[in-house]
Amino acid sequence: MSILPENLQRYQKFMIFMLKYWNSDLFAKTASTALNEDDPDENKSEVYDQTPEELVEDLKNMGPTYIKLGQLLSTRPDLLPDPYLQALASLQDDVPPIDYSVVQEIVEDEIGSRISKAFSSFDEEPLASASIGQVHKATLRSGKPVAVKIQRPGIRKQFLADLDTLKEMAEFAVKHTEVAKKYAFDNVLAELRHILLQELDYNREAQNLITLGTNLKEFRSLIVPQPILDYSSSKVLTMDFIQGKKITSISPMKKLENDLSPLVDELVEAYLKQIITDGFVHADPHPGNIHITNQNQIALIDLGMVAKFTTNIQEKLLQLLIALSQEDGEAAADVLLNMSELTDHADVKNFRRNVNQLIMDSQVTAAKEMETGRLLIQMNRIAANNGILISVEVNILGKIFLNMDQIIAVLDPDFDLKEAIRKHVHKMMRSKMYKELKPENLFSVALESKKLAEHLPERLNKISENLANNEFKIKVDAIDQQRFTDGFQKVANRITLGLIIAAMIVGAAMLMRVPSSFVIFGYPGLAIIFFMIAALGGIILSYVIIVKDEGFKLKK
Repeated sequence: MSILPENLQRYQKFMIFMLKYWNSDLFAKTASTALNEDDPDENKSEVYDQTPEELVEDLKNMGPTYIKLGQLLSTRPDLLPDPYLQALASLQDDVPPIDYSVVQEIVEDEIGSRISKAFSSFDEEPLASASIGQVHKATLRSGKPVAVKIQRPGIRKQFLADLDTLKEMAEFAVKHTEVAKKYAFDNVLAELRHILLQELDYNREAQNLITLGTNLKEFRSLIVPQPILDYSSSKVLTMDFIQGKKITSISPMKKLENDLSPLVDELVEAYLKQIITDGFVHADPHPGNIHITNQNQIALIDLGMVAKFTTNIQEKLLQLLIALSQEDGEAAADVLLNMSELTDHADVKNFRRNVNQLIMDSQVTAAKEMETGRLLIQMNRIAANNGILISVEVNILGKIFLNMDQIIAVLDPDFDLKEAIRKHVHKMMRSKMYKELKPENLFSVALESKKLAEHLPERLNKISENLANNEFKIKVDAIDQQRFTDGFQKVANRITLGLIIAAMIVGAAMLMRVPSSFVIFGYPGLAIIFFMIAALGGIILSYVIIVKDEGFKLKK
């Protein structure tokens, strides 16, 4: 780890923050909760060393990168107590705004036009101010209301500097601590770096809005704001303005007056479609990014963070969700193992047993208390404790469902998420099967069958000819024959040399009784010579067996 003089301030801030929180009760509680070791009967109003407000202020003082990390933590009820989640949630809005003069300069530089010419009105006060940028309401010359998101100046450079610091610290931790190695802190940070850098490119976010809007156009109760590309760039994003409020801001009266269960069901179906069918997922559906309109429609905003799943991963996630909906622990463990990498100390048997136990425990949980996201996160903890590295897509799925659990708890606490998953997943599985039967998919299968049919007679003739001429051979790559033969030869040589040494010792002992004029140390000289040769041979043989053979074994 190299520490350059110009980076000392960043390292100093990071070390001061870690020294303050490393040995705190809050950190201990977070670690035990993550590992599912906390006591369910523990007093939930426990007082920790640092207050929620103090943690928020410390993250603000650390800078925008750590504010973003705080935002991510605010969506993790599996890690932190409720008062800290609520305090960290304020980081999603409560960030000092950029001066309007700076906003005006950035917008005009990026869109190549004066604000007064491009917009008929542009509010100087922001609607929201976050760690990466802030949003202003404006009106196009056509009269269309829009939201304009402006990236904070110099934020990319600052993010990269902070992420470099965190990368070095994570690599150091992985080398020197078992916990960091077990949970692959360096890999987690690499994934976070990739996500955050994507979120800094507003051109990418504009394309994400277009893609998600197209994929979810069949859901009438869902809205995805579309970008105005002529007034957007990598640092400015202009999109449809949606009048609404955060899911968490819904009044109890609104929930009493309206049956929101169908809305929740459609939201769940839309996210399952993204995961299983499209492979393109809004990966950050925390309550701040999900708004409800006055017409009881749900708006999905802030598409900076998306996940993309391959066809193979989609199928495995489909199998996992089916296993969870059917409460089949064996099937869930099989799918997870197929998506995982086993380390040298992997304990597959214990992993299967713990996953089964986790699934069985969830069977007795009431529907409204069922937390699918927490279940997936706990499976990841079980895997880590048993030397199994689960695919990162399972973590993404767990994070999505953690956020969905929070939204469902607000909109309809009695909603049965497990039953909804079971219903929609089976429908999507049938849809995928029908899709695979489409002519274009059958055409590729037909081509492969044609190739097989063309080459099959030739290959069968060759096999039968080799069988008839007794030339059919099967190569089994099981044993290294050369090494096996060399090993036997070594053993034979050692036994032979040992017998020669033993014979020399016996012969020397017999010569001791034969009188001789040639003496060494007062004993018959020839016997002493044989004794010395035998001793030297024994020492050499022992050295070769103890030292050389061990080196040979390690080398191989």
